Amino acid sequence: MSSTLTPEVLWAQRANLVYVTVNLADTTPNINLTEDKLEVTATSDGKSYATVIEFNKPINPEASKTNANPRNIFFTLAKKEESWWPRLNKGPKLNFVKTDFARWKDEDDDDENDEDQMRMGDMGDMGGMGGMGGMGGMGGMGGMGGMGGMDLQSLMAQMGQSGQGGMADSDDDLEDDEEGVPALESTEDKEEEK
Repeated sequence: MSSTLTPEVLWAQRANLVYVTVNLADTTPNINLTEDKLEVTATSDGKSYATVIEFNKPINPEASKTNANPRNIFFTLAKKEESWWPRLNKGPKLNFVKTDFARWKDEDDDDENDEDQMRMGDMGDMGGMGGMGGMGGMGGMGGMGGMGGMDLQSLMAQMGQSGQGGMADSDDDLEDDEEGVPALESTEDKEEEK
């Protein structure tokens, strides 16, 4: 007796695109994508999976892209009309559909990187590949991503100007501090006074 399971589905959107990720590892899926729905069936680790999602509004399947990799199946779906959908599917909320916060943008967010994401597909999901900016000679730290173009030298300069950072002051300041410290009394002087 074999039962069919439902894979986890993540989604995010822009006014003109919908991103859908079906989390199924190491599989060759059967995909049926129409303007009204997405059907995915596959076998992974000896278990059968299937999902059918009837889209909230029509998409353009010819302008949409699919990328099946070892971790998941990623779809970049072109909407027929630019609009923001209240949810991915028609009807009530589906329990297996979750928000993809890594790709999510609200209506009022700017859309400057959308064209790059459409061209790259799921390549943006490769965190930990960049080096840590400002630290020459060090490669990326796996899983942590780069430091997003942070200029470490200007950050340190700002910290020095504000007097923060927990670092010792310059040598000139140390000499001034030493002048204000009284001399130590020797123990011989104290014994002679007694």
